[in-house]
This record gives sequence, structure tokens and C-alpha cells, in this order.
Amino acid sequence: MQPSFPSAHEAPALVPHQGRFSLLTEDGELLSLSAAEVRERLHAMPCPLVVHAPALARKLDLPPTGQPSPWLDLLELFTFVYPARPVAPTPRGLALALGLDEQNIDRAEADLLPNLLSILLGELARQARSGQIELLAAFTVRLGQAGWIWTGTVAETIDLHSRLTNNGRLAEEATQPADALRVWRHLPKWEESAQRPPPASHPISPAEARERLVNILGSDAEVRSGQADFASVSTEAFAPRTMRGDPAIVLAEAGTGTGKTLGYIAPASLWAERNDGAVWLSTYTRHLQRQIEQETKRLYPDPTTHRQKVVLRKGRENYLCLLNMEEAVNSAASRPAGITIALCMLARWALATADGDLFGGDLPGWFGDLFGHGNLAGVADRRGECIHGACAHYQRCFVEHSIRRAHDAALVIANHALVMTQAAYAQAGMSDDDEAGEQSNIPTRYVFDEGHHLADAADSAFSAELSGLETAELRRWLLGAEGRRSRARGLKRRLDDLVVGHPKLENPLDAALLAATALPAPGWSTRLAPEVANTPPPPEPMELNTLFPPEPPADQPIMENPTEAFLRLLRQQAMARAAEGGKQSIHTAMECDLHPLVPDMAEAGQQLARALSRIVEPLRTLSERLQARLEEDADTLDTTTRGRIEAMTRALRRRAISRLDAWITMLTALDQPPEPGSTPAHIHFIRLERRDRQRMNEQDVGLYRHWLDPTIPFAGIMAMPAQGMLMTSATLRDQQGGGTESDEAETAWEAAEARTGANHFPSPALRASLASPFDYARQTRAFIVTDVDNSSLVDLSAAFRTLFQSSGGGGLGLFTAISRLRGVYDRIAPTLEEEGLPIYAQHVDAMDNNTLVDIFRTEEHACLLGTDAMRDGVDVPGNALRLVVFERVPWPRPDILHRERRIHLSGGDPKGFDDRIARLRLRQAFGRLIRRQSDRGVFVLLDRRTPTRLLSAFPNGVAVERCGLAQTARQITAFLAEQTGQN
Repeated sequence: MQPSFPSAHEAPALVPHQGRFSLLTEDGELLSLSAAEVRERLHAMPCPLVVHAPALARKLDLPPTGQPSPWLDLLELFTFVYPARPVAPTPRGLALALGLDEQNIDRAEADLLPNLLSILLGELARQARSGQIELLAAFTVRLGQAGWIWTGTVAETIDLHSRLTNNGRLAEEATQPADALRVWRHLPKWEESAQRPPPASHPISPAEARERLVNILGSDAEVRSGQADFASVSTEAFAPRTMRGDPAIVLAEAGTGTGKTLGYIAPASLWAERNDGAVWLSTYTRHLQRQIEQETKRLYPDPTTHRQKVVLRKGRENYLCLLNMEEAVNSAASRPAGITIALCMLARWALATADGDLFGGDLPGWFGDLFGHGNLAGVADRRGECIHGACAHYQRCFVEHSIRRAHDAALVIANHALVMTQAAYAQAGMSDDDEAGEQSNIPTRYVFDEGHHLADAADSAFSAELSGLETAELRRWLLGAEGRRSRARGLKRRLDDLVVGHPKLENPLDAALLAATALPAPGWSTRLAPEVANTPPPPEPMELNTLFPPEPPADQPIMENPTEAFLRLLRQQAMARAAEGGKQSIHTAMECDLHPLVPDMAEAGQQLARALSRIVEPLRTLSERLQARLEEDADTLDTTTRGRIEAMTRALRRRAISRLDAWITMLTALDQPPEPGSTPAHIHFIRLERRDRQRMNEQDVGLYRHWLDPTIPFAGIMAMPAQGMLMTSATLRDQQGGGTESDEAETAWEAAEARTGANHFPSPALRASLASPFDYARQTRAFIVTDVDNSSLVDLSAAFRTLFQSSGGGGLGLFTAISRLRGVYDRIAPTLEEEGLPIYAQHVDAMDNNTLVDIFRTEEHACLLGTDAMRDGVDVPGNALRLVVFERVPWPRPDILHRERRIHLSGGDPKGFDDRIARLRLRQAFGRLIRRQSDRGVFVLLDRRTPTRLLSAFPNGVAVERCGLAQTARQITAFLAEQTGQN
């Protein structure tokens, strides 16, 4: 061990406090200093105790601290002691997580940090005494070798010295430092079990659902009649189906505060238990996925039972890949020491995590800020690189664990994108799950929460994209890294031992890989601009398994890559026709219609279609012959080889064949422009994405195809497997006012059915509406500020600053553009911080949205700026959220997709179509404000041009007042002061 590690016991402590900085000196003196005074002292003082060093450095206007920090960051120690326990990364958040009473942390000055240190070291010592000392010692030695600043204090706490030999090493029989990082050796294996029989079809009654709800809530719970009514009506989604392809559909709008989550968990869990089946609960946002998981703990309070009954499913890219982890560990010795420290912390987490979810699970969302976001990306499962049964860690894989746990679960909490993708793949026989093609394993009952986003999710799931990034990524999957450092080994290396000696397999594989050189070669994006259009591409590999291919002969003409030629024409057309607009955000996009085509586009498209056909046809042959080998060699194939063949045939169809088929379809239709006046099934357009308005720095260009009505394919894939579906949200319907009450209600329901796709199923949906229990007239105020020019960043910033000051924090600022969010943050953050109102921002702070919301929920006087993700699905009850400020009316983005849908799906009322979208978004934003009966809050819209017809978006009883900024600020202060007086 190195003797130079500082001891934390005598260290000073530093925290931001009330617009200044609280410093506890090493002599025990508590000081309040300015940022300049702290910066002056930092050079002379020992390493201080801090919480979230990167954020503190930003507040002090210091350069980044590095990863990990040279300061004694208590979050790093917390990560080591509690490796799978998220916490809000503030002194107050840490204190609450460690069990301190509110009265002891109210001020949260620097003298709080030694207490937190004492608690953490006490827990560490307890762990060492309780049988964890061997792993703790091994990790501590490895962290010490990497120079982790906490090593000395940790070593002292666990009495590491007594476990070291005379040469300073751990005993030979003990777990060695290098072995501690090899977590795949210690993780449990999943075991295959018999296939679950198909569920029964026994119905459940409304009375039974109500009884289950009472049991979940407990006798002391608040009685909500709307919640019980919601549980009753939800049972209709679990009625036995009477005709194939005709599921029971329930469309239920449940106002904010109804308690719809437990309202549908009650009948869903009852049906699952009675019929021995699984109900899939689907959401649009990660926020709500985790919220639902927390709610299910009331149903299954025992952790073991909960793990058996409830599974949370997400896409593969969210999870730790053990093969990537192994490669990172094996190469750590040749890389910076900070990477080893990050890997040690990830290894500690991997041994403790519930499901291996790196993003939004039990790994703290601030982990990347402390230890490097690149380190997380490096160990995550990467698109298209999973080798399934060929992986040495297959039976310990977190993703495979979740898939198999879901087989026997009662409730599977997923997201709309995954549900649609899984259903589509199962329908085509391309599921991740070996057995998913069997009817018994396809879910039959679904609950779609955040149902107002079903069309958005379907739009993403069923669109097609022929772009530079997509085609180049497919080339990398087929051919490998082509000389660059990557684990993308290429199809030949992944399949080599399966096809060698089988000419029927080798020939189509070689043909496909040779044809794959028609996809964009490395460096393709630099060759799209006219200035470099004649620059020849790098030489294509002559032998596909050669790492560094030879140069082509000097007299051999270089043929232009057909994909790059087509992309260049797409770029030309976009640059010629796309409207630039006004100020650009940091990520900008230019769009134009596909038709009419620029000269040579049709011919280039046909050439590319032929080139892609030369890839897809041999791949299709290869897939079919691999599948046939399972039958032909059934008596000689071992289980592992069979699994690999099955996995590769699925991967070929999903990863390559289905995409190539979609691209070829798009290209063959290039010369078929839509008939004037007709309603197209699909919308085609070109998009050019670039950064900072620098024309030579494009990221991507592509041809896109979207369904005009994406709920059509959604209904198409769900009609057969689903026997019942509940679609619910607090904002399914638009209340626009102006007609008779019955006409308005029918129009609103018809629009809701169109937005969710319920109108595309054979039988009509059962409609239900449960009103919010809140007294909005008493609990809320709403204002439209009439004297702020929200097109001026200076005026907008002044308005946000004034309003947040008037509420004393607790403000959520919502933006329709990232560039304006960042601009406002830069202008108001220093002032608010000086006044003791900490401010955080999505797209600014290097933390995920869940962590930002956790901080906002914990720090009662904090403010938070965000975009769409903060508008939907965020639950912050209590005084922590008492003000919502929206910078402008959230009109739909005026892009090509919206233009076409506005023309063809608006029912002849395009302006009304826009209004509906804006009203529903305003309703979602307003819904963040009041989450329980005791809440009070204010909603402010900084758009003096807000039409009166949009004000029906607000709940009944909410009177919207138009007034100036100063008057609005005074009324906010007075209204919230009434709440304080009442409390």
C-alpha cells in the first residue's frame, strides 16, 4: 500500500450553502466564504471532504476535477460502501439516505460531512466484520494500486494491514485484487426450466378487483373512490376474448391523483395469479417504469417474492455486458488509472445489482459524472454486437436473466418501444427469446400507461431509416472494425467455426461479405461534401479476415461506393431545398421532401438497391441453410452449437435482412411520387443533421420513411397476440369547448381513439373517464405573463429568474428548445445560486433525468429546467414542486411529418389539429404541479400570444389570469405564503 493517501478523519469539509460556501477547517472552525475566498484557500488546505466534486467544481468556476476527483468525495465512498443504492448527490440527499433526521440536516453546512463520513465508515467496518472482508480487501488493494484517494481511510477502517503478508501482498489463498474485478466468476447462473403453459382465461370481477386494491392499500390508506372505480372498469381488459384478432380494449382516462397505477395493478395481478400468466405493464418513460416497480412492492413486500413476481424489461443497450466488462478489465493495465477505479466500482455494483441496468436502474445516475461516462458506454451492451449463446458469460448475462425471469413473472414492466418491437419480432419469428415464437410465451394481456404516447412510440418503432450512420453501422456488423479498435469482430469471425467445412454455408457468407463493401467505408461522412466528393474511399479489404487490407493495384480504377453516391445526392437535395430557419440549436437538422428528385437520384437509388440485393439474398440463403442444418445435423450438434445457430439466424434476420429489405423497398419506390390529392400510407423525406451550423461538420444524412398513421401497424401487430388491452393516461382526451357537451365529448373520445390506435381494432373500445380528486380552484393559480418577449433570451432569462425568486425555489422550468434552456440557465444560475436557490438543468448537468428529479425532490428550494422528458411522467409531490413555468405554447414542431399528418389526419381542421396537440401538452405540464391533496402550486405561461381557445387545457376551476411579470411574481409569493401560514 502507498503511504501517501490522506486520512479523511482530519480533513476539512466544504459544501455550497445559501449562495456561499460553508467550510469546516481542519481546526474545527466553521466559515462562510465566497467562491473567490474558497479558491484562494484550496491551494493551501489538505484535500477536503465534499459531496459531488464535479458539481462543486462547477459552482466554484474551477476546471473539471478529473475522474475520479482528487478531493475526498463522499459519493465515491458511498459508491464503494453501498454499490447498488441510488442517492440524490447533495449533502442533504446523502444525509437522508444515511438515515439522519430532518432536524439534523436542515441547514446542511460543512459540519454535516464528518457525521456522514462516520456513518459510512461505520457501515464499512460492519461489512468487514460480517464476512465481506475478503472481497473488500481485494478491491481496496486494487484501488490503492490505481491511486484512489480514499484508499488509506478504507484500509484503516477494514484493518487491511492485518491481512497483508510481509511483502505487502494478500495471502495466496485469499481473493486477489485482479480476481475481484472478474465479477463474471461470482455471478449466479440462470437455469433453464420447463416452458410455461399458456395462461387460462378465467375472468375477474369488479368486486374482486376492488377487494385486491383494498388489500394492497392497507386499512389506513386514503380512500379514493375514483381509484376503486378505475380498478373496476379495468377488469374489462381481462375478459376472455370471444373472437380471434379482436382483443377487448379499454380506453380509460384517469385524472391526476386518481391513483391509476395501483388501480390497474390490482386487477392485473389478480388475473395473473388466477390464470398463471403474465400481464405486461408498458410505459413511455423510464421515470414511470421505476415508479411502477416501486408501487408493486406494496403488492409483494417480501423482496424474494417481489423478484419472482415482478420483472422490469428494457432494451439490451441499457444493461452491463459481461463480455465488454471482461475486455475492459483485461486491458485496464495499459490504460489510465482512473479507468481501473471506475471498473472496481462497477465490479462492486455488478455483485450487488438487482438487474444489471446501467441507466435508470440501481446504479446511481451520477456515476458517469464521477467516474467517466465513457467507462459506462464501454461496458454497456452495444447494438448488434451480442453473440448470445456463443458468449462465455451467456448463462450469467443480466439480459438473459431478465428474459427468463419474465417467463414466470406475474407482472412485466416494460416500455412501449420494447413491447412493439417484441411483438413484431415474435410475429416474424425473430425474437431474442429462443422460445418466444411459441404462442404460450407471447403476452396476451397488456396495460399501456402513458397511453397518449402510443402514437409517438409506434412512429419510432415502425419507421425506416436509410442513412449514413445506419448503413455504416451495418457494414461494421458484417465486416468488423476494419483496422480500428473495436469488439465488432465481423460476421465471418463470429460464424467461422459454424460454417468451415460446409461449402453450402461458406459460399453465401463470402458472397454477402464481398457485397457488403458497397456500404459506406470508414470516413464516409468526410466525403459527402462537394469539396471532397472526388476523394477516393480507402481501399476495400480484399480478404475479409485481414486486419489491414492491401492497397489496390495502381492501374485498377476506383469505383465509387454506391451508398456514398446516393447519400451525396441526398445531401445535395437537402442543402438545395431545406429551409434553414432561425437560430440553430447545438444539434440541428435540415429536412426536405423526397419528391421531386434531383437529377441522377433515381438512377443512383436503383444502383444502390441492386447493390443491397447482392447483400441480402446470400444472407437470406445463409440464414435458411443454417436453420436447415439444425435438422440435418440434429444427431451431431451439441446444445451450445444449436443455441449459437438459432441465435445467429435470428440475428441475421433482425440485424441485417429485415433492414436491407426495408431499404430496398424504399429505393424501388423512389420513382413513384404520390398522386396529387391522394392519401399516402407512408411519408418519405430527407434529413441532414449537423452541428453548430458548420457545413463541413455534418453528422448524418438519410432517407426516412414513416407511416402516415403509425397506430395502423401498432394495431396490426397487437391484434393477434393481445386478448385484452388497457390504454390509460391522465390526458387521453382534449377538451376544447365551443360545441354542445355531447358533441364535444364524442369528438374528444374519437380523437383519443385515433391517437391510441383503438379505432383500428375490430370491436369498439370501452370508454371510461375518472375525474381528478383535487380541488384545483383552491390548490392552484395560473397566469399568462403579458409583458415578456419570450423571443428575447435576455427577457426570458429575467422572467425565469424573477419567478423562481418569487416562489423561493421549488420551480420547474419547461422549454420547447434545448438552446433556449441552455441560454436561460447560463444567465440565471449565478444569481440564483448566490441567493441560495440551487438550479439544475437537463442537457447541462452530466446526470440522467432520474437523478435530476431525485435532487429536485430532495432539495426543497432547488429549481430544475427541462424539456419534454420533464413534462411527462415526473412525480414530485409536496412543496419541492410549487411552481411550473412554461416558456411558450408547446406547438407541434413544424416539420414534414407534422405537415403531412396535419393535412391528412386533421379531419379538415388543420388548425384544430395543432390546437389539440398544444392543449394536451399543456395538460401534461400542468399535471406535474399537484400530486396530492395537500399540494398547492402555480402554473405560469410566458407567452403573451397564447390564444384563449387553448385555456380549456386546464382543469375545471382553474381561472387563468393575464397580467404583467411583476404582478404575477407578487401574486405567486402571496399565494404560496398562504400555504405556509396554513401549514
